[in-house]
Amino acid sequence: MNEYRDRVVLPSASKKHGRYIGTSLKVLDMTGLKLSALNQIKLMTVITTIDDLNYPEKTETYYIVNAPYIFSACWKVVKPLLQERTRRKMQVLQGNGRDELLKIMDYASLPHFCRKEGSGSSRHIGNGTTENCFSLDHAFHQRLYNYIKQQAVLTESVVPIRQGSFHVDFPEPDPEGAKITKKIESEFHRIGDKNGLINSLNGLKVDG
Repeated sequence: MNEYRDRVVLPSASKKHGRYIGTSLKVLDMTGLKLSALNQIKLMTVITTIDDLNYPEKTETYYIVNAPYIFSACWKVVKPLLQERTRRKMQVLQGNGRDELLKIMDYASLPHFCRKEGSGSSRHIGNGTTENCFSLDHAFHQRLYNYIKQQAVLTESVVPIRQGSFHVDFPEPDPEGAKITKKIESEFHRIGDKNGLINSLNGLKVDG
């Protein structure tokens, strides 16, 4: 996805607007996120994607919308532990973030889940038609699929070269990441206890 962004989407945007555009922003829809969905994952997996590590500085800001209570509660606990650079890139917007996002993009660029006035997610655009960006029939996914097919045709198959064995050293666990993980687990149990869910959270563990 990021390769397509860097090789097709950003160059196309640069040509359209007559200036270099080399970064993007991401809008993450948290609609339907439940406590059980956060089991065995770190909060950082929710608010940033692992592939961003391979494309540093390509994403200016992550905007989180339709965030349920469980996410907001964990975010308040974890936010002070994050590096200043990470905190600046994260913006948790109220409701579906429609009004805030319209300050930095036009209506046509809004994701479908941000187009409904007020809070909540929507899969309908103003004229009543459906524009579900999660559907494989969406125009963006069709263009992406065609691009992948074209690249596959251009790429010659390569026979893997037989290699000998080698040793890999695993890095030591990140102390900062472990601290964040413990904070998230603690917050899960606090919320579960408050809402009478403590029995269902006894086995809850967030992977570091």
